[in-house]
Amino acid sequence: MDNTQLEEQIISLKNDLQSLQQEFYKNNFKGRQDFNKYSNFTTTLKVPSYASVPPTCEVGEVIENSGKLLICSAADTWTIVGTQS
Repeated sequence: MDNTQLEEQIISLKNDLQSLQQEFYKNNFKGRQDFNKYSNFTTTLKVPSYASVPPTCEVGEVIENSGKLLICSAADTWTIVGTQS
């Protein structure tokens, strides 16, 4: 191949690359992501059981008191999880 043919191939490849980049950046494709709404864990969580609710807690702590599950939603504030009655 002579230099002229190589230059023509390079120009052609540059044009093809530019065309592909423009097509990509124009977002000319459709796609969809589907995420599960629920997670499945195969482990157990040991929740401490208390006869009375502790007066202090750290956010995220989980306990069981009188058959109800409680979580520390703010510093020293226990909240019943879900719609337990």
